[in-house]
Amino acid sequence: MGTFIEQWQDWHANRERDLADPYGWLALVSLDWLTDVPATYPTVPGVWWQDAEAAYLDPQGAELSYEGQPITEVQRFELVNSGAGTRVSAGDVEVEVARRSGYLIRVHSPKAPALRDFRGVPTYQPDPNWVITGTFEPFAEPRPTTVGAVTPGLNHVYQAPGLVRFEHDGTEHTLTAFNGKTGSGLNILFTDATSGVTTYPANRSVVTAEPASDGTVTLDFNRAVNLPCAFTDFATCPLPPEGNHLPFEVTAGELLPYERSEP
Repeated sequence: MGTFIEQWQDWHANRERDLADPYGWLALVSLDWLTDVPATYPTVPGVWWQDAEAAYLDPQGAELSYEGQPITEVQRFELVNSGAGTRVSAGDVEVEVARRSGYLIRVHSPKAPALRDFRGVPTYQPDPNWVITGTFEPFAEPRPTTVGAVTPGLNHVYQAPGLVRFEHDGTEHTLTAFNGKTGSGLNILFTDATSGVTTYPANRSVVTAEPASDGTVTLDFNRAVNLPCAFTDFATCPLPPEGNHLPFEVTAGELLPYERSEP
């Protein structure tokens, strides 16, 4: 299993490898919002538009593919709001289609400057004192929860299954939890007294395993990560829900990325 430090180092190395994916978040080079008027965009082949339910792509003769098949006629994309996007392949780039209230398209390029210049993610030193045991308290029914976004005027809606309650320095705190992105566990967006000082001001995220049968859950703040918006201006990340600000310094997890802390 390795020591606490070794396990964290393995986790951190995997995290940096994921960020360096040639078609991941650091590969973003553009973001465009679709309208109900068919239009072309400088970095994206084809003609794109949306209506109230879906986004549409007319390839107009461009060599594009979706789910391994060439696109030869108008392609429709109906996606869940604030959910996962989908991808269209266009040569050596991928065009992401996502729904964030309206529909957007983003280009992921393995030649993106952010990928080229990536030097890893600075972090606090791992400290077992920041592995905290809490209690998950489920709501009677999951609550749709609207939060803001780093993009002005945009909102996200997520299902909140309950609260996580824990103590720090003798004081009790609660955080609203969202469902984990992998279909299990919890995803908690938060800010704290380091936000905007040593860590990214808008948000960080800590995930947990599925709570135990008695509600016990482990918050390992050493694995608190930046959301994509900390690395790129082409992300539309959610802000933490109301009340998810911790009034103390969480001196654990990822720091402000190098790219955001330098001129």
